Amino acid sequence: MAATFLASDNWYDLRDLANLSDAILEGADKILPFGVVYVLAALIGFVASFLIFVLPSQLYVGVYGERKIIGRMQSRYGPNRVGPFGLLQPVADALKLLTKEALTPTRSDRVVMYIAPILFVAPAVLLFAVIPFGPRMVFADVPVSLLYFMAITSLPVISMFMAGWSANNKYSLFGAMRVVAMAISYEVPLVTALLAAVIITSNPVSNGLSLQGMVLWADEFKIWVAFVSPLAFVIYFICVSAELNRTPTDIAEAESEIVAGYLTEYSGMKWGLFYGMDIGYALAASAFAATVFLGGWSMFGLDKFIPPWLLLVVKTHLFYMLFIWTRGTLPRLRIDQLMAFAWKFMLPVALANLLLVATERMLWVDAFDSKQAMLYVFMIVNIAAAVGIVYVWARFLGYDPDSQPTKARLVKEAGGYVPVGREVR
Repeated sequence: MAATFLASDNWYDLRDLANLSDAILEGADKILPFGVVYVLAALIGFVASFLIFVLPSQLYVGVYGERKIIGRMQSRYGPNRVGPFGLLQPVADALKLLTKEALTPTRSDRVVMYIAPILFVAPAVLLFAVIPFGPRMVFADVPVSLLYFMAITSLPVISMFMAGWSANNKYSLFGAMRVVAMAISYEVPLVTALLAAVIITSNPVSNGLSLQGMVLWADEFKIWVAFVSPLAFVIYFICVSAELNRTPTDIAEAESEIVAGYLTEYSGMKWGLFYGMDIGYALAASAFAATVFLGGWSMFGLDKFIPPWLLLVVKTHLFYMLFIWTRGTLPRLRIDQLMAFAWKFMLPVALANLLLVATERMLWVDAFDSKQAMLYVFMIVNIAAAVGIVYVWARFLGYDPDSQPTKARLVKEAGGYVPVGREVR
């Protein structure tokens, strides 16, 4: 199906840009020495995915757009000085970072401190190699692309710890230790939620570990995994927010506690690499979520009229909007709250969801012969089950909605500390 869908002999057919790359590579193979065309294919993939999609998205969605939207949420304008409507502000920021002096502490491990930003950037380029932008628009369609993606996303944690340790600053080290603690804690429920998606999409054609196979499953049954297992989708978003240090889970860079965490001693473009690739990883996580949970490049038949790669780009940016929304509206959690939430709440809920999905998968295949209509029944059941599981487990942990304050209260009403002999008015 992937080989024939939208296949066209016209290299200028914008619905499937693989036709254009095929025409370039076939022409280059006739005039270039043997083997050079493989290097050219890698360069085309890098330019198409990273330079054309990721870099502009970083500047005008992750920098300009995010600051503008959060500004509106907080009743202010946001960037509006450099260029018309502030559109050149990201360019001005990049030029400032390029010309700013990068200081290095005297007692730091200079070699490790220089290597850390480079190691932080490199995996971001590798992530987009397995993201299918269309039926034939994937650079490396490996059978276990989901495992590949998860393995590559674990590498930035090492570089962040290197950055914090090499600076010879206690605040940097504290921030780096928090990064590792958060990665270990939230990786468990994250993988459990993704395992539910793998179980749902596994079939004789696809092993469920292929990102392209997941998209084809969603296109075949005309339903998204986010609808079949909404709890897995929510768990993924919360866990990936914590691993990306996005507000309200940006504990590793908590300015009020540890200055800037592992980035405290970084300045200039070395700091800029960390900042820019933070947005790059958020875009990669958004593209991954769009592929696994939102049908990827498919859209209930709409992809036959609209370019599939455009649908994926729109879904990616809409998911990124969730990151912006939470950053602009929610306060930062404490580190103990974040760790307790991962182990005491997220993990049991993810395991309960996995058990439910595995049971439904067994019934769907053995009892209902993989009928499409049953997926919509499971969707309704799982939406109700998600609300029930969250509510029951929250009450088990001691949450009481009736005891929560609904308005601001004075110290006397809240039971605060009152010195003996002194009345609070």
